[in-house]
Amino acid sequence: MSHAIQRASELALDERTVTALRAALRTTADEVVQAIIDEVPPYANALSGSMGGTIRRAVRTALGHYLDLASGKATGGDAGDAAYELGRGEVRDGRSMDALLSAYRVGARVAWRCLAAGAVPAGLPAAEVAKFAELTFAYIDELSAASAAGHADELAAQGRAQERHLEQLARDLLAGASPDVLLVSAQRAGWQPPVSLTAVLLPAAQARPAYRVLDPSTLVLDDLPDAFGVLLVPDADRAHLLRHLTDRTAVVGPARPWTRVSASYARAVRARSLSSEIRDTEDHLPELVLSADMDAFADLRARALAPLRSLPPATARRLEETLRAWLLHQGRRDEVAAALYVHPQTVRYRMAQVRELFPDLSSPDRVLELTLAVGLGAGDSTSR
Repeated sequence: MSHAIQRASELALDERTVTALRAALRTTADEVVQAIIDEVPPYANALSGSMGGTIRRAVRTALGHYLDLASGKATGGDAGDAAYELGRGEVRDGRSMDALLSAYRVGARVAWRCLAAGAVPAGLPAAEVAKFAELTFAYIDELSAASAAGHADELAAQGRAQERHLEQLARDLLAGASPDVLLVSAQRAGWQPPVSLTAVLLPAAQARPAYRVLDPSTLVLDDLPDAFGVLLVPDADRAHLLRHLTDRTAVVGPARPWTRVSASYARAVRARSLSSEIRDTEDHLPELVLSADMDAFADLRARALAPLRSLPPATARRLEETLRAWLLHQGRRDEVAAALYVHPQTVRYRMAQVRELFPDLSSPDRVLELTLAVGLGAGDSTSR
């Protein structure tokens, strides 16, 4: 309040003037509040009932501090503190700083009109009226500055708090928390649940830049193990999302109901462990299925391909390659030969060897087991 205090030092209202102004404080406060209601739409309903009474008392208090300041009896510090808290409270009530500044402008105009109407008849010399006006508007300016500071500080504090809540929600989602827990976490964060979420795994340094071009409701964490981050994208258009990530080292999991996005994240992590070249997990479902339980897959290969173990390694590899091509091409010899770059007679000869080793090759269950067993490529030690 330094500027207002400086103005006050140049003006000391006499007791007669101050007494007259104090007598009109209630009326002045009521007129200020009514003008704000009439002229500033965000306050149309906010100043009615008990809230209106509270605001009227606050305005009277501020005007009382002002008169103390004008008469040389106060520093104005209490009013500045109250204005700061008012700014914080306006954020909590959902009103913008523009609305509050508009209220201050209206309040300053009406307060000056009422104060001047009381001061001049009370004998304030004409030479002092200009100083009185300057003090009035300096006081209101400094109150509004204090409120602006409170408003900004509360916004920043709420922003930090919401960011923490959003991060906790993302952690709860990745941990697979129960739907009840997730609903509470979402409400605390002020986040509207979508129908689905898609997990995107990418280097931590790329997480925030990628987030800025996506849906603003996207959840982001950039402190996962191994310097990775994750984006949880709501109701994503997959083709659009992949285009946005073209220049980034990202792995995109499947879309899942929002409470089950941990499954999308788990698939993206598994895909990343398989190959750094995978971008869209939907393009690599067979590999992901077969890698879901590598111990089980190893056991399956060992059992299904046991007949090859007695052969020399090179022969075992050739026959496994032939068996894979035969299964994939459903026994069409010419297509098998083309896939292996060999003559169809070579395929016939090799398949004769395969049938000797696998006499039950016509069994559907055996075909399924062998198809899975050779699905990730030849040359595994379990086939030898």
